[in-house]
Formats: sequence, C-alpha cells, structure tokens
Amino acid sequence: MALVLAGGMLLTACGGGSDGATADRESSGRNAPGVSGGGHPAPDAPATGQGSRESEADRVREGRAEPDYLSTFALDVDTASYGYARRTLGDGRLPAAEDVRPEEFVNSFRQGYERPKGNGFSVNIDGARINSGKGGGGGTGASDWSLLRVGLATKTAPPTSERPPAALTFVVDISGSMAETGRLDLVRKSLTILADELRDDDSLSLVTFSDEAETRLPMTRVKDNRNRIKDVVSEMQPAQSTNVEAGIKLGYEESVEGHREGATNRVVLLSDALANTGETEAEGILKKIDSARREYGITLFGVGVGSDYGDAFMEQLTNKGDGNTTYVGDETQARKVFVDQLPAHLEVRARDAKAQVAFDRKTVQQFRLIGYENRKVADEDFRNDSVDGGEVGPGHTVTALYAVRLREGASGTVARATVRWLDPKTRKAQEETGTVTTGSVGTTLWGGENDRLQVAAVAAYFADRLRGGDLPGAPGLGELASRASGLAESTEDSAVEKLATAIGQADRLNRGAGTDDAPDPSEGEIG
Repeated sequence: MALVLAGGMLLTACGGGSDGATADRESSGRNAPGVSGGGHPAPDAPATGQGSRESEADRVREGRAEPDYLSTFALDVDTASYGYARRTLGDGRLPAAEDVRPEEFVNSFRQGYERPKGNGFSVNIDGARINSGKGGGGGTGASDWSLLRVGLATKTAPPTSERPPAALTFVVDISGSMAETGRLDLVRKSLTILADELRDDDSLSLVTFSDEAETRLPMTRVKDNRNRIKDVVSEMQPAQSTNVEAGIKLGYEESVEGHREGATNRVVLLSDALANTGETEAEGILKKIDSARREYGITLFGVGVGSDYGDAFMEQLTNKGDGNTTYVGDETQARKVFVDQLPAHLEVRARDAKAQVAFDRKTVQQFRLIGYENRKVADEDFRNDSVDGGEVGPGHTVTALYAVRLREGASGTVARATVRWLDPKTRKAQEETGTVTTGSVGTTLWGGENDRLQVAAVAAYFADRLRGGDLPGAPGLGELASRASGLAESTEDSAVEKLATAIGQADRLNRGAGTDDAPDPSEGEIG
C-alpha cells in the first residue's frame, strides 16, 4: 500500500508545468496560487535520495513521465536588454551574458502583425524551416528544425488628443554616478522634451533621490506650468549615493497624493539602477509600497541610462511593479520613448497577461522557447488570475520564438497559442486563441519572403550568441551581420541597420571564439 501511495504522489508531481518549475512571478501582495481565480497549486516535486528536487527532464529520460508539451509565460514588452547591449558594444565591450534577454532583443523590432479591431489581442502564428536557404548558412544542427513565431498585438495607440489624461510622478536618480555624460544630462533633456509633449490636462510631479529623497515638484497640471517644470528639471544636479528605496517610496506617496480618477497614474523611474544605500533588493523595495500599488493601480515604468547600468535590478523592479522598462542611450532614443511611444508607455490595455502554447505531440517531437526564462509561469496557473502576468499598452507587440523539431512526415496542427488577460477597468478575464499547422511552417527561413520573421530570427540568434547559447541552427555572428545588412536594405528600416552594426561590433570583439554544437535530447521541451 505504501508503494502504491508513493507511486500516486510521484505521478501527481509529474503532471506539473514545463520543466517542473512552479510560478515565480507572483507579486508580493497577491494571493498564492489556487487561492482565487480558478487555478490550482503546483504540486511539490518529490525529493531524490540526496534531498534535491528531481527535474521533469530526469523523469522523462527514465521513462517515468510523459514529456510536457505546454509552454506558459507572462507577457513582456521590455526592450532595455537590447538597448543596453547596443550601448555596451558601442563602448567596445561585450555585454555580460546575464544581461542578455533574447525576448527583449526580438521585441525591439516591428513585426508587421495584424492588429485587433477591439481592445484585446490579435494572435498571429507563423514559422519556417531553419535549413539552408538562399546563400546557405543554416547553422549547426538546422536541417530538421523550424522556427515558430507566436505574435501578440494590441490595437494601435489613439492620437494624443484621445488618450486619457496622465498623472505622472517622475522619480529621478541624482546620485554621484549620474554625473557621467549620458546619464543625468540625458534625463534632463528627456524631461524637457516631455514637458512640451504632454497635454494641458496632464499632471506631473517630480521626486529626486540620492542618499535621501526629496519632492521637487508636487503634482501639478501641465497647463500654464511648462516653464516652471523645465526650471525644476534644469536645477537637478548630481549628489551622493543611490537610495532607490527612498526614491520609489516617496514617489508612490506623491502619486497617491496626486491620484486622479479616470487618469493614467504612473510612477516613472529614471536611473542607472546601481542601488547602494537602503534596501537594495527589488522585492523588499516593492513590499513597502505594495498597498498603494494594488489599491490605486499605480504602475511602474523604468527608464535606464548609463554605461554601467543595473539592468537586472531595474527589470525586477518593473516586473514586480506591474510595468515595463526601456533603455535610453542618446537624445534620439529619448525622443522615441517620450514622444513617439509615449501613449504605449503610459496606458495599460491588458493587466496580468499570460500566454500558453500547447504543442501537438503527434506532430512535434521537441521545442524550445527562446528567452523568457524569468517570465515562466506554471502551466496549471495559466488561468489562475491571482498569479502575476505582464502589463501591455496600446500598440505593443509581444513575440515568442520557439525552435521546434517536427516528427518525420508529420502533418496537421503544430501548436495552439492562447493569450489571457484582465481588462484594466473591470478586471474581467478575456482570452484569444490562434493555431498553426505544418503547412504554415514549411517554407525556408533564410531567403524567404517574410523579412520580418527573418529580422526576429536574427535578433534572437544574436542574443543567443552573446550569452553563449546553443540554439539549433544558429548562424555565426559574421553571417548574422551579413543577413541583418541585407534585411536593413530590403525593409528600409533604420532599426535593422543599427542591429547589423551591433552584430558587426560583437563579431569583431568576439573574433576567434569557438561555437558549440546544438544538443540532441529525445523529445518534449528542452533547455
């Protein structure tokens, strides 16, 4: 009887999410999985004789569990990792592997997805074979792999005149490290640009922090106060250490004090994110403002600056602060963020958005999600609305790329992708689904007609090379640079031209480094 019961417990544990991990994306103030929202708690994995957690892959290899054909993750519209990588390469250095997040590289480029007519998402799925096409160069282990693109898009942003008014609290780092060119001076330029872009009925407050935090401007209507705002911005000068905790805490207090019903209330953190005073852990900082964040729905938007930038820290803050992050390296990028993309960064169209891709085991032998490692959600928590997801604004696109190995001679459905989100006002859950068949992934990737899919592939492979990855079919940096140059010409996209430049810089810095062959496990999810 004991053996039967133990076996039952083992089978229950094997039925969990992909790679056996439970969700680690819960906001500190939210209910635990299974408490509300219809989800179920992830079972604990059984311990081995050494007391360690046994992985799903171990159980699959030993024939004690079916491979998992679900992939679930929180949506992410961040792009800071790519912006910071470009800055680092421009300074003659390779970015640290831990600062490279492939999904943020891919999401930095236009994808050309069909947009929904309403306020939800469109689901776009396509793909192509990774084998050698025109010009060859499919990369190591490419012959039997395909690249699958799952694209989610929201309706484009309305004209500035039609968006809701904004109540923005800017929290600006004026610590000593911000004295470097391209930091506080760029922040001042950014806020000066913004003062001219905001509408008369928008409101703005300004908090600065070094070793302590100070309110420089309480919540103030922009109308008739643009020059006053610019004067306060111009007076900011670098001071001492970096107490991010003090700045965010005071920033949220100011945002609550100036909270406006019917407006977009948001805290915007501008910093190099090199915290060295007070609480320096993202979770600890956000616990102190959690009630204000949940009760008033105030989201956190992070804008990173500087050649030395705490990328991981900023990402953790904004992920857990129901927001997103970007990186600004020069005035051109500042204008793009604070002018061209302003509505997308201010408004929220979908809260706690998650995606789940169900692969058909009859047609798919293996798959690997490229990136999103720290955005994974346990499969059973997909419809548990107490588990944190991602926040998405108008006009955003979110792309998830998968390396997929189809079974020999397979025909039929490859995958079904579902996106689930909460309406920002009603908190009502909504879903949208799309499917893709083998016929839609049979064309050749390289040299094909889908330029935007190729751009996404180049960005993903570039990120994978920078962090020493082993994606099947990944071309070398030299070939990637060449492909990016060709795509920049065919798309007439300056952003793709800058991608080609960045890859070329990385190739020169990395010249002579070896590459690893792609792994060849049996089936199911890999990586």
